[in-house]
Amino acid sequence: MRPLFRDILITLALAVVIFFLLHITLQSFVVVESCMEPNFYEGERLLVNKVVYHFHDPGRGDVIILHPPFDPELVYIKRIIALPGDTVEVKDGAVYVNGTKLDEPYIKEPPAYTFPLTEIPEDEYFVLGDNRNNANDSHRGWTVPRENIVGKAWLSFWPLSEWGVVHHYPLEEQLEGTTGVD
Repeated sequence: MRPLFRDILITLALAVVIFFLLHITLQSFVVVESCMEPNFYEGERLLVNKVVYHFHDPGRGDVIILHPPFDPELVYIKRIIALPGDTVEVKDGAVYVNGTKLDEPYIKEPPAYTFPLTEIPEDEYFVLGDNRNNANDSHRGWTVPRENIVGKAWLSFWPLSEWGVVHHYPLEEQLEGTTGVD
């Protein structure tokens, strides 16, 4: 009887450890509103990797979950466009990072607004929604402090038709592959 009791205790202990490891490293997130269409839709459920940025810094093109600086109770999903020290500008229906026009195949439509040339402060990130004209994001004058980033979107798991790994567009390739000339 003792070996069975010991096996049950070991199994329970392992289950508790695995549960807490998953809870510390992953979090589920439900997309609210339409700011990331056409890539993420209202009601879609994602798994977020909460530890990845302990090993490397966030990068341009990463889809992140964040707390906006004006209300730490809110949770947003956005795409990182510019890093600390970068310059960003939105004009003529295009986004420019460090003077180079981005090729953005993932957006719903080009931005119908302008944003003046701005340097991103240290430890801050410039984020935009993929539905550029229907998103509360950095074009409204706020950036995201590093400590407000919850994690990197990793896996879409609901609805089942959207199941799959989240695609992060490497904006570094977009910057290298363009000339900055319209």
